[in-house]
Amino acid sequence: MTIDIPGYIRLEIKHVVCDYNGTIAVDGKLIDGVREIINELSKDITFHVITADTYGFVERELENVNCKLIKISKQNQAHSKLEYVSGIGKDYTVCIGNGNNDKLMLKEACLGIALVQEEGACVETLLSSNVVCKSIIDAFGYFKEPKRLMATLRR
Repeated sequence: MTIDIPGYIRLEIKHVVCDYNGTIAVDGKLIDGVREIINELSKDITFHVITADTYGFVERELENVNCKLIKISKQNQAHSKLEYVSGIGKDYTVCIGNGNNDKLMLKEACLGIALVQEEGACVETLLSSNVVCKSIIDAFGYFKEPKRLMATLRR
């Protein structure tokens, strides 16, 4: 997927990396509508969900979701997420998250989207992102309606 943002950047998006809890899930449960949207958008973009699996049932929640699940250690999560994004190609990757452990990957991605949902958001993560959204559904809306992102970021 390519999105040209006038006066700013041309995005060549191949991957979307999402944090799990606080981003596509609340209290360990997948947010309503996320499964359907990821399955629809995954025809054009590869989705990755990266998590330390705080609640212990991420596999069950992501059953029938067309994404790659990456489980990381509870130690050094921010660096593990950054290393993963660098490995798949940060110049072609959009990252979405809300926590302190998401700030490095959001800052380095071609586009970092911070979310402020039920769990809240780390201020440093907000400042490391390009865009802040009020829900994951709104963030995914950028891929369905790229002109929304153009309107937000154009110069």
